[in-house]
Amino acid sequence: MRDVAVIIPTLRRPESLERALRSVFAQTGSLHRVAAIVIADNDPQGSAAVLIERLRAEAPVSLTYAHAPVPGVATARNIGLSATNAPLIAFLDDDEAASPGWLAALLDAQVQTGADVVFGPIHGRVPQNTGWTTTYLERFFGRDGPNETGLTETIHGCGNSLMVRATALPGDAPFDVAMNETGGEDDRLFTALSARGGRFGWAAEAWADEFAPPHRATLNYALTRAFAYGQSPTQMAAARRDWPGVVKWMLVGLAQTGVWGALSLASALLRRPDRAHTYDRCARGLGKVFWTKGFEPKLYGAAMIRRTDA
Repeated sequence: MRDVAVIIPTLRRPESLERALRSVFAQTGSLHRVAAIVIADNDPQGSAAVLIERLRAEAPVSLTYAHAPVPGVATARNIGLSATNAPLIAFLDDDEAASPGWLAALLDAQVQTGADVVFGPIHGRVPQNTGWTTTYLERFFGRDGPNETGLTETIHGCGNSLMVRATALPGDAPFDVAMNETGGEDDRLFTALSARGGRFGWAAEAWADEFAPPHRATLNYALTRAFAYGQSPTQMAAARRDWPGVVKWMLVGLAQTGVWGALSLASALLRRPDRAHTYDRCARGLGKVFWTKGFEPKLYGAAMIRRTDA
């Protein structure tokens, strides 16, 4: 039964998109379940269409091209969903490449756990010239979890995940387009699912690689994203109008900023090889404090288009 669609949102990354697609073509033990691979092209100019037509003849399953001309990560995910009615949805980012047993492991884990959303581990891959930040960046772009498949209380991002559409993706546009440029649309979706009693699973064997391009494999970019990640719990509390929760997370952020800020200063003076980790923790603490719209980094959608056009 072809009951799963693999959705790959993309924006002007033809080489990495082809790598992601070929990794899905090479899946073992699961292609008979794939109804379609949906490519949600978020470039207003539709630049991915040429690649999709070139690969269509060699694809082992149906390729569906869905144009999402309004730039934004949430819009791209919603358009991808609208192009399929499959009851199970696997998300793979266009800078990721799945291991051969990736989808089979996600599907097996969903059956084993009964979870609404299942996440898999990610190997972070960065260019060779990242120097002393290499270990930190590989960890930053990667994802670790338990050694065994099972239920988890930890929420991760959409990349390398499997979702039960009926419970995890309600409505026609479950991803909040207000997060188009800042990201966090998956945090908001999963936080709401958790509040409804949804369950999350971990597929220990569902490996994928994430390849950070040179312009992202920098300490500045990673710390900017760490700051944005830190904003999430305070923002989610504000979205629920949980004002005591907002205060709690801001106080947590102040404490983290104080502790990790002092450690960051000491690590910088001593030039410790692991100092990027302390910078990261400090950035996340600051994000919990400075969480309002004026402080939100714009990393996706139209902001990315502006950077590539510059």
